[in-house]
Amino acid sequence: MIHIEPAVLEDYLVRTRWFAGKGRPFRVTQMRPIAALAADASDPTVEILLLTIEYSDPEGGSETYQIPLASYDEYVEQIGHAFVGAVEHEGGQRYVFDAVHDRKAMALWLGAFVAAEAEGEARIGDLRFRRVPGGEALDPALRASPLSGEQSNSSVRFDDTAIMKIFRKVSPGVNPDIEIHEELTRGAVESIAALYGWVEIDLDGEVLQLAMLQEFLRTASDGFELATGSVRTLLADPTQSVADSGGDFAGEATRLGEALAQVHEMLRDRFPSERRGPDATASLARALNERLDHALGVVPELEAQVGRVRAAYDAVAALESIDVQRVHGDLHLGQTLRTSHGWRIVDFEGEPGRPFPERALPDSPWRDVAGMLRSFDYAPGVVQLSRTVGGDAAEDEERLREIRGEEWSRRAREHFLDAYSEAIGAPLLDDAHRRLLDAYVADKAVYEAVYEKRNRPTWVRIPLAALAEIGAAATGDAETGDGTPIPT
Repeated sequence: MIHIEPAVLEDYLVRTRWFAGKGRPFRVTQMRPIAALAADASDPTVEILLLTIEYSDPEGGSETYQIPLASYDEYVEQIGHAFVGAVEHEGGQRYVFDAVHDRKAMALWLGAFVAAEAEGEARIGDLRFRRVPGGEALDPALRASPLSGEQSNSSVRFDDTAIMKIFRKVSPGVNPDIEIHEELTRGAVESIAALYGWVEIDLDGEVLQLAMLQEFLRTASDGFELATGSVRTLLADPTQSVADSGGDFAGEATRLGEALAQVHEMLRDRFPSERRGPDATASLARALNERLDHALGVVPELEAQVGRVRAAYDAVAALESIDVQRVHGDLHLGQTLRTSHGWRIVDFEGEPGRPFPERALPDSPWRDVAGMLRSFDYAPGVVQLSRTVGGDAAEDEERLREIRGEEWSRRAREHFLDAYSEAIGAPLLDDAHRRLLDAYVADKAVYEAVYEKRNRPTWVRIPLAALAEIGAAATGDAETGDGTPIPT
């Protein structure tokens, strides 16, 4: 095992995309080697460290991060962007790199998954490499390439066959992303990327899951990027209606609603589900109100809508029952991929920041539906905020673009909701479903307002505008042309 000073790791952490503590005062207080992967003499020395991070700001707290390290006797220019530092080792010097960016190091992970195919499990020291029965056979010669752009984890692509997600911030217990993907894969659900396997280790009497290997979707495009591209096409010529333009997303929204219904149906079959009584609806309403109370301290602009939003929450408290099951928990267009074979829903980790046991609790599927409806509202808002408006742009033309953006969002939401409702056998939402959906949409918009206020203050207008509409719908003030509430 190599010895590396905490300060070296601290300097590296703040240069990464996945470290959530950037901007906060922190220290690496513990470095725990948990595994080493054997390699040939020409290959790197590879070991996995768990880092305990402690914060010294008023918020305080600690987190645990996984960092696989590869070390060489010589500096490797090709992976210089992942250089962690140089350390003294056995009378010489070793050059240490983040192993995720090292093709030779990642080949060791792939080789272990290949070795697990026959028996379903392979061990390297205390590490267990697990395989899902019936998964695709893997070629050990596949070449590894790290993907860029991720925020909280790191992913490595093995040619066009598989993709491995390495969890950076880790917690003891079963990761919902692995747990749900395993069940959906065993159930042959088409609307996901199949799970091939995962890596875990037992530490201090609990399982710690470190990585997962999935089907690589060769033709996939990011759902939110497709949606914003659709909006940009529409706004290039706002004189056309959405239905007549090349930027209508209604068809894709329909197919996405059907895909979500399929996933929810299988989750209902493979995990416990139940109908809970009025105590559960009252508890849900209290939780929603508590989140709103916290949000008001961060986003004072919410005060203008607080009465209407609380009315939506009170309507949930008055319900006699609520159906709950396992759900995605953090669904939006960025968690979807459009492939040549249809939509795929990905990243079932649940709401970031919550402990695994809380993420695994049954919830209403309408929470996932609300997340998608909010995402359809975000797409035109983001495009409008990112546009550079020329000095000669006519005011009426810009207003027309706003109207077209609202029309795009409304059509996408309507088609998505209609398709989902039809697929679950409830083509006409009853009053209870409508109350739940309104409340979950409001809760999601409140969450967005807090996030934007802290990270992108100029974007807070997007969720605030939605809350004004939600509040109006809750009191019957917002209607479509035929007198029915606007789907929010």
